[in-house]
Amino acid sequence: MKKPVEVKIAVIGGTGVYDPNILSNLSDETVVTPYGDVNLKIGSYRDKPVAFLNRHGMEHSIPPHLVNYRANIDALKKLGVKNVLATGAVGSLNPAMQPGHFVFVDQFIDFTKGRKQTFFEGGASGVVHIDMTEPYCSGLREVLSRAARNLGFFAHPAGTYVCCEGPRFETAAEIKMYRLLGGDLVGMTGVPEVPLAREAEMCYTTIAMVTNYAAGISPACLTHREVLDMMAQNSENIRKLVMQTIAWIDQDRSCACHRAIQ
Repeated sequence: MKKPVEVKIAVIGGTGVYDPNILSNLSDETVVTPYGDVNLKIGSYRDKPVAFLNRHGMEHSIPPHLVNYRANIDALKKLGVKNVLATGAVGSLNPAMQPGHFVFVDQFIDFTKGRKQTFFEGGASGVVHIDMTEPYCSGLREVLSRAARNLGFFAHPAGTYVCCEGPRFETAAEIKMYRLLGGDLVGMTGVPEVPLAREAEMCYTTIAMVTNYAAGISPACLTHREVLDMMAQNSENIRKLVMQTIAWIDQDRSCACHRAIQ
């Protein structure tokens, strides 16, 4: 692949966020990584090059437990990405975080079971024990919060994301346990994206969109259609939030995230 202009900002589209047309001058790119090839799009917004990566592939064809997270993050690193805005549909465990609200996650609890979570597996790659005291970039979260306020959107500046293996939804008993552990939200894709982005020395943040209350809190059985319908209703708000945030990101800012390995 002929390397394009260095791209410092990327958007990872989760469930319901499949349209890269917030960007102009779009081109299709394939990035070759040791973990597999990654197809993505590169465009621009306000003269800033931006990569758009669809986490679940075309027509939501890749379930959360089979997403090639290492290939995705490594592809973005090869493009020069330093700032990642990742979107995700989540269920709420917290009555204050209602369907339709945004949450800019600041902590996670990992309940995944079989996912590769590191680029450093010994041998030639070595071993790295990355610090995850503050998993999500506080600088990007602040830009998101300012953008949401400017647009008049209801957004929570922090929240704890519980990541489950999927693809099934959680039981009511599991949700009760997650609430006791301090979880606010539940989803299936936040980990290992966060630790991999930290190992890749990127600023990473999650734009969590609450689509429903979780099992045992919601009065009805959960369906994937319910999630898609809520994301569709709020697609314009997500688009506006992402565009405003991209406009305000300083591509040349210095951040501790960029020196995580050091």
